[in-house]
Amino acid sequence: INIESFSNRVISLSEYRKGLQEYLRSKMNQVAPSLSALIGEVVGARLISHAGSLTNLAKYPASTVQILGAEKALFRALKTRGNTPKYGLIFHSTFIGRAAAKNKGRISRYLANKCTIASRIDCFSEVPTSVFGDKLREQVEERLAFYETGEVPRKNLEVMKEAVEEASEVAAAIKRKLEKKQKKKLKQEKKRLE
Repeated sequence: INIESFSNRVISLSEYRKGLQEYLRSKMNQVAPSLSALIGEVVGARLISHAGSLTNLAKYPASTVQILGAEKALFRALKTRGNTPKYGLIFHSTFIGRAAAKNKGRISRYLANKCTIASRIDCFSEVPTSVFGDKLREQVEERLAFYETGEVPRKNLEVMKEAVEEASEVAAAIKRKLEKKQKKKLKQEKKRLE
């Protein structure tokens, strides 16, 4: 009897967890699609939560984003004049885990730069899309390959030009959909009034 109730409880908890993950995924894709495309929904949500809001995260410099979540270690290091931490919440990203030991700090700094860019794009763009996040993710992948093989990554300017072109196409498509919905609503209201 106890084993059966425990197994039912475990099953219900796993279903609840799946539901929460799906909710987090949908919310992050609405609120910060570029950040979630770059670093993942969970780590992105933790960064936003730790900063207080997406706007606050967008205001932070990359150096602060890099050690966000490691404040205790930072102040302890400053107090004892030891080495400051290289990463905080960003450490949970898959990029840091895949980097070689000597390159973890470099990738952490680079990823913090890209997270800052993504959060600013999400915060201040009119039509949120994940295009910029996908392009920034490609850049981080290229940087990882550069540290491993020496293959030179593309310049940021080239990548951002591509992203702006794609984002403008996506934004135009989204605006067309919204206009269609508005026209449909107007027609329905006219029919109802008649």
